Amino acid sequence: MNVRVAVFATCYNDLMWPQTVKAVVRLLRRLGCEVEFPLGQTCCGQMFTNTGYADAALPALRTFTAAFEGYDAVVAPSGSCVGSVRHQHRALAARSGDVRLQEKVDTIVPHVYEFSEFLVDVLGVTDVGAWFPHRVTYHPTCHSLRLLRVGDRPRRLLEAVRGIDLVDLPQADQCCGFGGTFAVKNADTSVAMGADKVRAVRETGAEVLVAGDNSCLAHIGGLMSRQHGGVRVLHLAEVLTSTRGGAG
Repeated sequence: MNVRVAVFATCYNDLMWPQTVKAVVRLLRRLGCEVEFPLGQTCCGQMFTNTGYADAALPALRTFTAAFEGYDAVVAPSGSCVGSVRHQHRALAARSGDVRLQEKVDTIVPHVYEFSEFLVDVLGVTDVGAWFPHRVTYHPTCHSLRLLRVGDRPRRLLEAVRGIDLVDLPQADQCCGFGGTFAVKNADTSVAMGADKVRAVRETGAEVLVAGDNSCLAHIGGLMSRQHGGVRVLHLAEVLTSTRGGAG
């Protein structure tokens, strides 16, 4: 399928987990997409909007529309940031009073996809030819589960991976406690929720915890690393680019 796709890295992936973004690019190209990485992209503005600084988010919104206008699809490996684009950008544009900005947002938003959504719904694939011979459990992050309603798409992609031993995560729909600035403002509660999630992960006997948001994986992984439990965390995109020969 000849689809012109722009990859939206998201600011935290670009800064801290660039390997995830590279995995997205590799897989989309392997599946026949014409992939571009707009260099003008920065942040979606979620960190400002979620903490009540809507006006401060407007420059980020303008940058976003300038970077991603004109593509068939915009794909991001983050349910959180895609949720922000879909559910906050129109309100921000309306707040600005800039009619042209509102028109741009209305044009772009319907073409913004979370990574697993794009693979399953647009490209129509679940088996991407991956091979990952490990015991894996999957955590459905809150924004992907509740805001985007990606449903079982990530799990369907994982089930098609060769060699994988995919096990259910107890109380999978429970929040890990990260929540962006929530983890900073309510640290004790965040850590307690994270501890519950870690306990559930350990019950599965999994070697690897997979999710579609690196922010949640960082929170859970950080807690697990302090317990020296040996469970590693990995973004869904990195599992899907794993092949028998080890090449992405």
